[in-house]
Amino acid sequence: MWAGLFIRPTKASKEGKTLKIPAVLAIDQGTTGTTCLVVGQNGEVMSRAYSEFTQYFPRPGWVEHDPVEIWNITQKMARRAIEDASRAEILGVGIANQRETVVAWNRETLEPLHRAIVWQDRRTIEICSELKGKGYESRVKSKTGLVLDPYFSATKIMWLFREKPELRSLAESGELALGTIDSWLIARLTGGGAHVTDPTNASRTLLYNLESATWDPWLLDVMGIPEIALPEIKPSSGFFGSVLPETLGIEVPVCGVAGDQQAALYGQGCWTSGLAKNTYGTGAFLLMNTGDNPVISRNGLLTTAACDSRGKLCYALEGSVFVAGAAIQWLRDSLGIVEDAAESEAMASSLDSNEGVYFVPAFVGLGAPRWLPRATGAIFGITRGTQKEHLIRAALEAMAYGTAEVLKVMENDACIDINELRVDGGASANNWLMDFQSGLLNISVRRSRVVDTTAFGAAGLAGIYSGVWTDGEEFLACQGKPDSFSVRLKEDQRSKLLKGWIRAVEAVECFSLDSD
Repeated sequence: MWAGLFIRPTKASKEGKTLKIPAVLAIDQGTTGTTCLVVGQNGEVMSRAYSEFTQYFPRPGWVEHDPVEIWNITQKMARRAIEDASRAEILGVGIANQRETVVAWNRETLEPLHRAIVWQDRRTIEICSELKGKGYESRVKSKTGLVLDPYFSATKIMWLFREKPELRSLAESGELALGTIDSWLIARLTGGGAHVTDPTNASRTLLYNLESATWDPWLLDVMGIPEIALPEIKPSSGFFGSVLPETLGIEVPVCGVAGDQQAALYGQGCWTSGLAKNTYGTGAFLLMNTGDNPVISRNGLLTTAACDSRGKLCYALEGSVFVAGAAIQWLRDSLGIVEDAAESEAMASSLDSNEGVYFVPAFVGLGAPRWLPRATGAIFGITRGTQKEHLIRAALEAMAYGTAEVLKVMENDACIDINELRVDGGASANNWLMDFQSGLLNISVRRSRVVDTTAFGAAGLAGIYSGVWTDGEEFLACQGKPDSFSVRLKEDQRSKLLKGWIRAVEAVECFSLDSD
């Protein structure tokens, strides 16, 4: 049905008298909102639509989404983007999605059977402790490259089955489908015709074997999750299913899928070993491509599936800072010390130094490399002279410190020196932060001209398969020349800043251990 789409199109095709530009629809379904872009062959964003959706916090540490609301908003934004791109000939759909978030739905009716449990959710701390107590952690890490933490999908599924045993029965009978957000959206786009995922999302579940690139029988048995309920794993750039015309008004294939951070890695052109990127979003997510072989971290980092230039399987090391831009949002929304996050750049640059103020925003625990799910946030160094500018600067600096800490561990694990960091995400628009990050790392920071790098990564994966771009290099070139930041700090200044941060984090660590 779709064979004709995979022949490379000309730069423009005629449909009547209207000149049409080969393009793809990119869906970036994130933690707080959904962005849809139509991206043309020349890299032009021909249209953009965005909407936030509701966050549910039923108990402290619990975070949920309504899968139906996510689908409705995604459908609405996709239709709006398509309608606004009248010059586009859309040849395929690419999806990037918030990872680890779990949805359970009826395979026939496509109705969700529980709210989605979000990656930030910490309700499975006890389940993780239980699995650790049984001595499973080492074997789990060797198979999956992950740690036993509530962050990942499998323990969320275990919780669902324990709370609602009927869901396990439905899963065993094949009536219930489980998946991450990509699988949920594809199921809705195809009218239930496809229950699929890709390696980058599968590798975040605690159920995926990195070596065999399949669902692992031992892990499924330990977690008590039937394989029949899980999606089929397909290459990140490939055919995932046919979009029904009644869902988006177009009939094209879904042909590119990746978890949001791997999509950003692809969008930044980090296709070969040693290339690294950081996305400064709600959290900060640092990934480094390690090539064809998975590198199992000795220092608390994660090993995960990634994409090569053709969207085929390769591997990466990852370190996640759970709270980055969310710290600025908290200072804005909860404390009211800033009206707009964009003001943070001027506020931070108005100070000559941080004057000893450090902010460890461990609102949902500490991620890599410490993995302390019970840790809570703290602000240190406050004096009578501390102003709101100090808190804003400390929140921005925290993003850079967390990144520097993870990057150092990453270099040690992979035995690779990184001489450039590629960056994207909302907070990367802050020039003060990018200068500070460069100085703290003592390397250059390269910022993509493309704001929506995650969505562009999804577009690239779909566009390579559908023929919009010949290869990854053509896709990367269409994004334009990136910005570059190169600041050098004196070694004693860098050392002093980092030592202050380490003392602050160690204090938080001690407090969390005392609280156990």
